[in-house]
Amino acid sequence: MTDATVAPLHLESLQAALEQAGITAEALVLPAGEATKNWADLGRTVEWLLGQKIERKDIVIAFGGGVIGDLVGFASAILRRGVRFVQIPTTLLSQVDSSVGGKTGINSPQGKNLIGAFHQPTLVLADIDVLDTLTPRDFLSGYGEVAKYGLLGDESFFRWLEKNGPALARDPALRAEAVRHSVAMKAGIVQRDETEQGERALLNLGHTFGHALESATGYSDRLLHGEGVAIGCTLAFDLSARMGLCAQEAPSRVAAHFAAMGMPSRISDIPGDLADDEALIALMGQDKKVQDGKLRFILARGIGEAFVTDEVDFDQLRAVLRESRG
Repeated sequence: MTDATVAPLHLESLQAALEQAGITAEALVLPAGEATKNWADLGRTVEWLLGQKIERKDIVIAFGGGVIGDLVGFASAILRRGVRFVQIPTTLLSQVDSSVGGKTGINSPQGKNLIGAFHQPTLVLADIDVLDTLTPRDFLSGYGEVAKYGLLGDESFFRWLEKNGPALARDPALRAEAVRHSVAMKAGIVQRDETEQGERALLNLGHTFGHALESATGYSDRLLHGEGVAIGCTLAFDLSARMGLCAQEAPSRVAAHFAAMGMPSRISDIPGDLADDEALIALMGQDKKVQDGKLRFILARGIGEAFVTDEVDFDQLRAVLRESRG
């Protein structure tokens, strides 16, 4: 299973390699983009797989970015109550984040990834040379998730990114190290908390804000997922500083790094009109981290020191959103 962006670039090579290994394969090409994570394309995928007479011993390959990985993983989870699948992520974002950990799902008009299941892949195969075919914007979108790992739990990694981040797109060795470190951090957290009962929630740093912004922009090209994460991480540190949890220098450092990378860090960086603050807060209320009716945020006591809390002053939240709009 792949999409209309990946197929013309890489599908023939993958099919030839599988054939050379004596593996018979058929392919379905889905539309590219976040909007594909919907009920209709999920149903289309499941019915196509059933038409191929997929059995539990067969393997479904999710060959694409995070959208394909999430959708195909969910289809594999519900098909015959679970068939094996392999992730071959083709974007930086999917290589360092969405392909690892077993989260699968689709979006709802109510919010992002609200429908899904935990279904671990049999294998994740990340070929960093494939990243050479990404557009600069798509590569940087993935970088939002890379930076998140330093911000949530490894200040030394964030310092490494401040030094080496701008060179990742052109230096394969640095790129490999960024992917390796990110995957190692995520795998360690997932191993300790597979179904997000505690520590794994830290991986959502920036996502409560980011998912609301993605929903408000209709999951369109106006805001890519990693761009939403970058803005969300900056907002999380802005809110932390406003609440007196971390030094004022921390959010400035976060925003400066994303700016140095050529990434958005403020709501005002999103083109076009956007829902008002109350509408954004309402969208945050649909977040999966809501517990007992309380909205939980990932905030920070400093770079590399994230934590989960539901004790947020909504007047301060509104002030942070207002400032980010400029």
